[in-house]
Amino acid sequence: MDRLILININQLVTCKGKAPKKGAAMNDAGIFSNGCVVIESGRIVAAGSVPEVFSKFKDSDCEILDCSRNAVIPGFVDSHTHFIFAGSRPDEFAMRMAGSTYMDIMDAGGGIVSTVSKTRLAGLEELTTQGMKRADSMITFGVTTVEGKSGYGLDRDSEIKQLKAMKDVNERHFIDVVPTFLGAHTVPGEFTGRSNDYLEYLLKEVLPVVKKNNLAEFVDIFCEKGVFEIEQSEYYLGEARKMGFGLKLHADEIVSLGGAELAARLGAVSADHLLKVSNEGIRAMAEMGVISTLLPTTAFCLKEEYADARGIIDSGGAVALATDFNPGSSFTNSIPLVMALAAIEMNMSVEEIIIALTINGACAVNRQNEIGSIEAGKKADILILECPSINYLPYNTGINLVQKVIKDGKVVYDKYEKHEYR
Repeated sequence: MDRLILININQLVTCKGKAPKKGAAMNDAGIFSNGCVVIESGRIVAAGSVPEVFSKFKDSDCEILDCSRNAVIPGFVDSHTHFIFAGSRPDEFAMRMAGSTYMDIMDAGGGIVSTVSKTRLAGLEELTTQGMKRADSMITFGVTTVEGKSGYGLDRDSEIKQLKAMKDVNERHFIDVVPTFLGAHTVPGEFTGRSNDYLEYLLKEVLPVVKKNNLAEFVDIFCEKGVFEIEQSEYYLGEARKMGFGLKLHADEIVSLGGAELAARLGAVSADHLLKVSNEGIRAMAEMGVISTLLPTTAFCLKEEYADARGIIDSGGAVALATDFNPGSSFTNSIPLVMALAAIEMNMSVEEIIIALTINGACAVNRQNEIGSIEAGKKADILILECPSINYLPYNTGINLVQKVIKDGKVVYDKYEKHEYR
């Protein structure tokens, strides 16, 4: 029998649920002392305390994994990244440190368009190779599912190339990749001054190809003043929804434009960034069940104020956390840094942080029935930490405390053993 039992767990954090945890419920992480998890054929069949679980499933054929009185939690879901790209932009970081704003850099020809030119020149194999290396790094931080956005091609062939690279990584790596089409990331040079025409190009020439070849599950847009305005975003996302895509928005990052309210009107799965979200936007998203995906490392790297996680949660909203890993504004995939900033700068409790990186992250990529918690029926994507409780995660500030990663019921990473991670 293909049965693996995890025992000697000091703190089992289940994050049980198949819906986003909102408001006060984000403090209910479903914690058991002296925990036990039973896995068969890559799926969890039981999880709880040892007295309740172990005696029912122990037999001579099972494999026992002693967790050495450490904490065990669900695998992390990094629900907002741009991890397929070519090139890097370290000079822009120096510009920001000298006082340049995100929009200053874009106006000077840097930012997204700089990465676009390099990504257009890169071949599919190069993008896939870079994506595999980045996925290797992600899994060491406990990420078992990652969302990846296109948006560094801004023409049909280059956008398709990015999405194909994500598909290749998904097929070749242990990490599961959820693809999002972000062709509406900015207006490319060939469409300067013609943003409406560019959106029509995406709708007529690119998205039908993406849909036909099943290359993306979601469509996203950078809804921002001077990029794509509210009316444009509403039209574009409405048309994408007709094609059968789930909806996401980069919303209210730089100015309070009403992106959160738009996400609520459209029934988007998530609205992301939200540094300048209005109180009305917070209320609307909470009422409509839109997940607020907050990206503290981006605020940190851009030296901006942090999103109002406390206000969103206290208003009954659901928060997910993600790295926003990208070559410009957040060139990091450090989950420990995300957790530290969420605790110290955003006043989130440890339980809220874990919920935001697991079940709520799973909901933000529509995988809540499969991942995000440790409970019967779900995939066995599980982390064994190198500490007795989750309280150590922000306390041991910025330190990676992931000791082992179990993906689909198999140990695919061990901090103390050499692995290829794939």
